[in-house]
Order: sequence, then structure tokens, then C-alpha cells
Amino acid sequence: MRYIRITGAVLLVVILAWYLTGRSGQYINAPDALEVTPTNNTGNRIGDTAPDIELITPEGEVVALSSLRGSLVMLDFWASWCGPCRAGNPSKVEAWNQFRDKEFVNGEGFRLFSVSLDTNRDAWKKGIQDDNLDWNHHVSDLLGWDSEAAALYQVRSIPASWLIDGNGMIVARNLRGDNITETLTGLLAGQAP
Repeated sequence: MRYIRITGAVLLVVILAWYLTGRSGQYINAPDALEVTPTNNTGNRIGDTAPDIELITPEGEVVALSSLRGSLVMLDFWASWCGPCRAGNPSKVEAWNQFRDKEFVNGEGFRLFSVSLDTNRDAWKKGIQDDNLDWNHHVSDLLGWDSEAAALYQVRSIPASWLIDGNGMIVARNLRGDNITETLTGLLAGQAP
């Protein structure tokens, strides 16, 4: 009987971890991202208009997500203390270097808007430097899990990301590794069917 309870508890933890890591069917690859139907809602789901957020850069400037309208934007929630986030950063660096000046079906250039859930400014800045995150749009309120931006996007685990087209519509979610490059390649102007 004890074995059954332990097995059940382990199974529950695995299912909960799978659900909370954002791998619950929200990923859409490039061909599907071209065919996303707008929902006419503002929210965090594919087809929704991405809610605007304004946060502070490491230098103290206020930057809004909406300031990147017209570009294809990856909204990326991460933290310097998050091992999976740090392990995934090289894929984002590669994508940014490869696509930052490209023209997309619905966006000019690829941008990253990185929202840190750090609580320590120095650790956040060191993570940016150590991982060579050379893009300009790093923001945080340094409130960790109490971040208003994380609450607005219902972030329950990190890394978490949304791909937003030039009109502000969410076209994909939680892209990781090679899926970032594959999706961006499929969204290049002249590549789409």
C-alpha cells in the first residue's frame, strides 16, 4: 500500500511539473504561426494581442514592450539564478545574431525583450554580461516572482516566452533551442507560402 502511495505521489509531481513548465501544447511552429487567427482579445494566449508592460533597464530607464511594435519580438522571462534559462540563452543569442536585421512576414527585424525575475541588480547585470546577451531590451522590477509583468502574463515557471508579431499579436509561445531558429526562418519574408 505504501508503494502505491509513493508511486501516485511521484506521478502527481511529474504531471504537475510538466504542466507548470509550459509544455502543455502552447508551442506552435512556423507554418502554424503564419496561420494564427486573431482573437481580438488582449491576453497571453496565441492569437491574443500581447499586453503592454513597462519596466526598468539596468541603467534605470523605463522601456515599454510596445516600443518594439513593428518588429518580431520574443518576450522572454528569465532570471540569472535559473539554470534552464541560462542553458537556453545561447540559442537566443544565436537567433538574435542571425535574425536581428531580417525582414519577416509581419515584422521588421527580430528583437528580444528580456524580463528578469531577479531580485538582485548586480546578479542580473552579471547574468546579462556572462551570457553575452547583447541586445538592448533588458528590463526588470527586481521583485522576483512578485513581478507585475510576470503576473500579467501568468508566468508560473521560467524560462517562459512569447513570440509577438509586428502588430503585437502573439504567434507562438515557449520556443526553445532549435525551435526558435526554425520558427523565425519560417516567418522570413519571401519564405512563407
